[in-house]
Amino acid sequence: MKKTLFVGTVLLFGVSISLTVDAERSAAQGPAGVGASAATQDSSHSLHSLNPIKWVKKDSRNSTDALGSRSEVEKKLTPSLQARGILAANATVTDACAPFTALDECLAALHASHNLGVDFNCLRADATGVHTGADVSGCKVADGEKAQGLNKAIHQLKPDVNAKQATKDAEQQAKDDLKAIGG
Repeated sequence: MKKTLFVGTVLLFGVSISLTVDAERSAAQGPAGVGASAATQDSSHSLHSLNPIKWVKKDSRNSTDALGSRSEVEKKLTPSLQARGILAANATVTDACAPFTALDECLAALHASHNLGVDFNCLRADATGVHTGADVSGCKVADGEKAQGLNKAIHQLKPDVNAKQATKDAEQQAKDDLKAIGG
């Protein structure tokens, strides 16, 4: 009796699973027959893209693309940074920021260099891992070293300073510079 009840339960369970799977398969294929195209347009599946790239919201307010091209932004920033003594009078933001992939990272490095009294060429070489034609012989930079990021570069050049706070302050100043020229 128990064996018959057990077999019946397993059989019932198997039939219910197969019916559920078949129903999902037919629903996944969409409607068929007269009016099928109208039904697919009204379907909730067409309102949501299956491409995950389209799920990411792009905030164009913080990007330099919203302000114009990078070279235009650099031209706008150069006089302002030179006037405040953050950038040397004979230098341009374009030349100073060439090794950086993002302009805001370069601006943060410029501000950190100015705030802490660190040579910008040393900080740039340490943060980016790129050794330009500038003289870095007096820096604590090892040749062939990888990019460390601003926080670690500050810590290496000025171990007695709170590098995390200095980085945070410099990044905020860089954001403020970009906002100032953006309107």
